[in-house]
Amino acid sequence: MTETTALTTTKIGRLAHPLPLDQRPAAVYLAGLGSEASRRTMRQALDAIAHLLSGGQADALAFPWWELRFQHVSAVRAALGERYGTSTTNKMLSALRGVLKAAWKLGQMDAEGYRLAASVRNVKGEVLPTGRAITSGELLALLDTCGQDAGGVRDAAMIAVLYSCGLRRAELVALDIEDYDVQAATLLIRGKGGKERLAHVVSGAAAALADWLTLRGEDPGPLFHPVRKGGAILDGRLTTQAVYHVLRKRAAQAGVKELSPHDFRRTFVSDLLDAGADISTVQRMAGHAQVTTTARYDRRPEEAKRAAANLLHVPYRRRVLG
Repeated sequence: MTETTALTTTKIGRLAHPLPLDQRPAAVYLAGLGSEASRRTMRQALDAIAHLLSGGQADALAFPWWELRFQHVSAVRAALGERYGTSTTNKMLSALRGVLKAAWKLGQMDAEGYRLAASVRNVKGEVLPTGRAITSGELLALLDTCGQDAGGVRDAAMIAVLYSCGLRRAELVALDIEDYDVQAATLLIRGKGGKERLAHVVSGAAAALADWLTLRGEDPGPLFHPVRKGGAILDGRLTTQAVYHVLRKRAAQAGVKELSPHDFRRTFVSDLLDAGADISTVQRMAGHAQVTTTARYDRRPEEAKRAAANLLHVPYRRRVLG
């Protein structure tokens, strides 16, 4: 870190006597997040910031966030911008603003101190979404690897729902059987920030889910259960990491290039936009807070640029080499 962005630990120290958990800004902020995945991500971000500010002496729960002022947050912004990409830096700054707001609500910061500290803007820069789109041929190949055993039927239903409903993997594993309305063919999705939306289960996805429910039964509990190699359906809920491993295994079996759960969500958004769906409708279907997030997945501008590039002619003739 450069001298201009370094923060001295003499200005901001550790807590000598930690406060009760319900008085620690980081704990209060994290408790208000909607999902375990969000809490884990933002906890990691706050730990990194606390480590930076305290010279490695405090984590997110021990750090006295109420001592931060505008100049400290500005220095943090600069330091994060040196270490991380645009989207990661802005996500970490969002976590920092959240914990400052918690400190203010707990009466540990005055309104003006909070307003100034939280006024530091995001870093600028636009990056393409990570991951890749999944082709229809790859989707078919993935589904074809799923046999008629319980594990195969479950995996096929998971793949179909991930793609046709555009779910985050945390949303997928959080589903309970009660969330599926068979008659209406809808799933009740609980997304980020506790926001709920309905996803429509259509065509092959409805058929795949029906096959899985035939094996799973109608007992209350998670929609998707762990399955042993022998085919026994176990009690309990899948983890997000288990979903990742399932997809990695199926991709290897199908001879498909490596993919992630989020690639299904990216493809869901892109395919709907390519098919002419209104971007505001797709935004609501994906559970994006801002339409600008949805627009980042729009492949159509790239197609227009490719068509424009093809208007150019480069007069190069292949050489006979070797």
